[in-house]
Amino acid sequence: QVQLVESGGGLAQAGDSLRLSCAASGRTASNIGTGWFRQAPGKERAFVASIALRGPTGSTNYADSVKGRFTISRDGAKNTVYLEINNLRPEDTAVYYCAAGSYSRNWKAYSSWGQGTQVTVSS
Repeated sequence: QVQLVESGGGLAQAGDSLRLSCAASGRTASNIGTGWFRQAPGKERAFVASIALRGPTGSTNYADSVKGRFTISRDGAKNTVYLEINNLRPEDTAVYYCAAGSYSRNWKAYSSWGQGTQVTVSS
């Protein structure tokens, strides 16, 4: 089992940038990928980005709605995956979750989840 802890969320203004972190512990050697999802009030959990953790350069996937503004990256030495969010918009307001065990766009493919970090963007 992989344990995940997100951090880096908070209150921001439109146009600001944030970097979210997802630190993994436990059986990290068996983890093939990590994804970021977000859930806004009253909405379903939505895929944001994912990254493969095997190989020299992890392949990445992004939701169309965040391409160009969000960047997912990894630091293998720290067992940490990052989500850089640029040019924040009020519609980015949500709880952001990281998940381990896959790099699918489907949240059901993941086996471990963090507790989430709140991102609130004011206009």
